[in-house]
Amino acid sequence: MQADKLQEGRKKEQHHTSRIGWLRALVLGANDGMLSTSSMVLGVAAAHATHRSILVAGSASLIAGAMSMAAGEYVSVHSQADTEEAELALERSELASDYLGEIRELTAIYVARGLELALARQVATQLMLHDAIGAHAREELGISEMFRASPNQAALASAGSFAIGASMPLLVAVVVPNAALIPLVALTSLIFLANLGALAARIGGANVWRGAGRVAFWGALAMAVTAGLGAAFGTVV
Repeated sequence: MQADKLQEGRKKEQHHTSRIGWLRALVLGANDGMLSTSSMVLGVAAAHATHRSILVAGSASLIAGAMSMAAGEYVSVHSQADTEEAELALERSELASDYLGEIRELTAIYVARGLELALARQVATQLMLHDAIGAHAREELGISEMFRASPNQAALASAGSFAIGASMPLLVAVVVPNAALIPLVALTSLIFLANLGALAARIGGANVWRGAGRVAFWGALAMAVTAGLGAAFGTVV
């Protein structure tokens, strides 16, 4: 009965901790896509390229960036997953060869965290009886199933968020004429970037205005530098 009540309490109390990392990664991916593509569009437009050339450059930036994000995230998460699996395999070997030693090791971890020796030993013993490898993965290795990512999921999420962010300045470039392209792409991109910065700050519990201002400042700087280089090295058509 008591176990049922505890389980019911856990179901009622919903936390979003496991989503924070993914939400922040998605926001940052969209931010990267928006900033890199808007800067590319502004740089090519400032070089006095044709409208078609601007759209081709922006589309290339979207596709190449999304593929790069997917490949980088896949390799990174896969490498992390391989490392975690190797650590878990080593831990399983140690549990098989020296179970009592692993109990002492887990007991020492709980003592270091403030539990009395007797209680720490009792907790370690009970947890290992329930799930020995899970207890050592969490407490000794810092590996939690809740935060373990799939390489394929990470790659798709990164590519998708980058493409969504990159599509915003590209869509603006599609619908506006060349004469108004630079100011409108710059303005709308800064608004989008500021909102993404505010969202990232809110997810992380930071100051929303400071987050929005920081992202908008660096976004404006990146776009200004790119547009300046395009104007300096471009040719009038």
